[in-house]
Amino acid sequence: MDELLTCGQMALADAWAMDHGVDGPALMAQAGRAVAHAVQARWSARPVVVLCGPGNNGGDGYVIARHLSEAGWPVRVATSHPTTGLKGEALHHAGLWLASPGGRGGPEKLEPSVLDGAALVVDALYGAGLTRPLGEDVSAVMAEVVARGLPVVAVDVPSGLQGDTGESWGACQAQLTVTFLRKKPGHVLMPGRALCGEIVVADIGIAPQALAPLQVQAWENSPALWLARWSAPSGMTHKYRRGHVIVLGGARMVGAGRLAARAAGRIGAGMTTLAVPGSAWPVYAAGVMSTMVHPLPDHAVSSFLESWTDLLAPSRWAAAVLGPGALTGLPEPAQATLRSLVLTALQAPGGRPLVLDADALTAFEASPELLFDAIVQSESPVVLTPHEGEFQRLFGPGDQGKLERTRDAARRSGAVVLHKGADTVIAAPDGRAAVNTNAPAWLATAGAGDVLAGLIGGLLAQGLPAWKAACAAAWVHGACARAFGPGLLAEDLPEQVPALLRDLWSQP
Repeated sequence: MDELLTCGQMALADAWAMDHGVDGPALMAQAGRAVAHAVQARWSARPVVVLCGPGNNGGDGYVIARHLSEAGWPVRVATSHPTTGLKGEALHHAGLWLASPGGRGGPEKLEPSVLDGAALVVDALYGAGLTRPLGEDVSAVMAEVVARGLPVVAVDVPSGLQGDTGESWGACQAQLTVTFLRKKPGHVLMPGRALCGEIVVADIGIAPQALAPLQVQAWENSPALWLARWSAPSGMTHKYRRGHVIVLGGARMVGAGRLAARAAGRIGAGMTTLAVPGSAWPVYAAGVMSTMVHPLPDHAVSSFLESWTDLLAPSRWAAAVLGPGALTGLPEPAQATLRSLVLTALQAPGGRPLVLDADALTAFEASPELLFDAIVQSESPVVLTPHEGEFQRLFGPGDQGKLERTRDAARRSGAVVLHKGADTVIAAPDGRAAVNTNAPAWLATAGAGDVLAGLIGGLLAQGLPAWKAACAAAWVHGACARAFGPGLLAEDLPEQVPALLRDLWSQP
C-alpha cells in the first residue's frame, strides 16, 4: 500500500469501483463505518461532535454519527449547510441519520457553542480536493477546537489541507486521520503529514485492480520500491564487483568527504578513494584506514585538472561523489575549478554514475543550464541532492507543491533529484517520484547530508539504478537515525548500517 493517489486518481478509483458493481452509497457506508471503528478502537465512549460539510466528506460524517450513536456514544452533529442541499450519496446517508434515534433533532448550526460539553471532534467538513481557504464560520469553530484542546479525528484529511500538495489553508491539527484505499501526497508531504497525526488507511471495498488504469507514479518510500534490486553479495564476488567509489574532498571541511566515503563503504561498496588537494593529504591519510587517499596537485589549475582526469580514466571505479566540503583548497578561482571537475567527471568514459551534492551544486548556481546541458549530453546517470536553498538557487522557487517542483526539476536537469527536507522527495526524469517519511527530527545535524551522498554513491557503485539508489539511500539514512535515537551525530549514521542490512536481507 505504498502508492500515493492524487485527488483525481482517487475519484477515478471510486468510479472504477462503481463501474464494477460497488454502488456509491455502499462505498460511503464503508468509509464512515471505517472511521467509526477507528474512533472506537482508540477512545472510550464520550460526547462527540461530528462536523459535516456540504459534500461527500459530510456524507461520511453522517454515517459516522449514526454508527457512534448506535454504539451508545452521545453524538451531536453540526453543519453550515442544510441537509436538503446535499446530493447523491451524501443526501442518502444524511437521511438515514435523520431517521435514526440519534438524528431526529436534526443537525445544529455550525458555531463555536456546538463544542460545549464535547470531548472529541470528528472533522468531516472538507476533503482532500478543497481548492480554497476555509470560510469564516469553519475557521471560527476550528479555532475554538484548538483553544479548548479537543482531540480531532479527520475524515480523509484535516479540513483545509490540500490533498495533492500537503499545503494548509487553515487546517486544524488532528490526532487521527482516516483515509481510504491509499494515501494521497498531502498525507506524506509537509506540513500535511504533521497535521494528520496518526494516519489509518482503510479498506472500503475498492479492489486493488482499480489502480491499474491510474498509471500511478508516486509512492511513499519503502523497501518494497527497491529491495528486489539490492541483495547481499554472493560468495563469488570481489571488491571491484562490489564497486569502487571516488569521493572528492576539500582542504578545510575534511570531515565531509570522510563521512561520505565511510558511508559508501558501509553500504556495500568494495573500495573507496578520497581524491583531495595535496596540501590536505596528510590530514586525510591520518584519519582513515580502509579508504585510500589520492593527492591532487593543488599548485595550479592545469595540473590539478590533469591529475583528476587521469584518476577518472581507469575502468575500475564505479561511481563518484562530488561536493561534500569540496570547495576549499582548490586552485583559484575555486568555483570555476570545481565546475571543471564536475564537467570532466560527466565526460569520463564509460558513463559511470555521479552524485552531485553541496558545493558541486553551489558551483553552478549562476549557470545551472550549463550543468543541466552537460548531464543531458552525458551517458552518466546523475543524482542531485539539493536542500531547499540549493534547490531554489538551481531551479527557482516555483509556485507548485514540493512533489511537482521536484518532478519538474528532474525533467529539466535530466538527473534524479533528491530534494532534501523532513519530507524528502526523490524524482526521476520520467516522472516517478517517492516521498520519504521515516526521517526523525534528530537527523537535522551537520554532516548528515554528506553521509546521505555517500550512501547513494555506494549503492550506485553496486549497480542500483539511480532513482532506486536514491530512494534506498534516503530510507536507510532515516532508518539509521531512528535506530540510533536522540543525540545523533553524523558519524554515528554509518555505524548503524550493518545491523540494518542484516535486517533487510533477512526479510523473505
